[in-house]
Amino acid sequence: MLVDAEPIVFSDTLAAALLGDRAEELLAYHHLHGTHPVLAGARAQAVCRSRFTEDRLRRVNSGIDQYVILGAGLDSFAYRDTSARFRVFEVDRPATQAAKRELLEGAGVAVPASVTFVPVDFEADPLRERLVQSGLDPFRPVFVSWLGVTMYLTRKAILATLTDLGGFAPGSEIVTDHLLPAELRDAAGNGYAEAVAPVAAEQGEPWHTFLSPAAMADLLREAGFEVVEQVGQRESVDPGLWNRTDALRPAELSALTHARIPDRPGMAVGGN
Repeated sequence: MLVDAEPIVFSDTLAAALLGDRAEELLAYHHLHGTHPVLAGARAQAVCRSRFTEDRLRRVNSGIDQYVILGAGLDSFAYRDTSARFRVFEVDRPATQAAKRELLEGAGVAVPASVTFVPVDFEADPLRERLVQSGLDPFRPVFVSWLGVTMYLTRKAILATLTDLGGFAPGSEIVTDHLLPAELRDAAGNGYAEAVAPVAAEQGEPWHTFLSPAAMADLLREAGFEVVEQVGQRESVDPGLWNRTDALRPAELSALTHARIPDRPGMAVGGN
């Protein structure tokens, strides 16, 4: 963490480097105004989902060595992880990937051989097909993270993506997040949504979909997954991490779901 105090929920050692020339400006703003509920809420949401996802990724069985990051943006896992266990497929729009590669180069961060950039037009390109064309083995299980995206899509589009991912090998896993509907949010969650949603819409990225945990579980099951666990921000990390002196607090704003593709009768994982 570059703004909040210990205990640290999630540490991204490359965050400042990947902010490029704006790092000093953006970090100074958070240091000055970081106690504001919207800024603290945004940080809580980001660190909780990142910590939860990477914890689950590192716990997967040794048979999973393919990691797909949908909407990778400035995700830095592949450049922080030194285990070389995973082949990482970063999926995003071509322009976003080009900007990230410029930032990596400017920060002196080499792109490991284990990283494959998969440029995708999410509105038009078949996701699974593009991944396979980029070298992903569809007959071996994968781990997928899909964070900070579903609120911008329609329910139909969410199901279409999940169904595409549901075609991967048995044993494949996914972690995804979603915003809760107003009736399931607490005061902090509703305050955040009321402040941020209009700004997102003005910037051309309106929020379209809010899902209860049960509704997300239904979509996953329809797409061929079984739910492993569902948690809110508070439950997503060790309880001791909320014994804090700073402004970082969990809110009932979003939820995380971890799911997997069950083994199919008569089919061994990794088989044709």
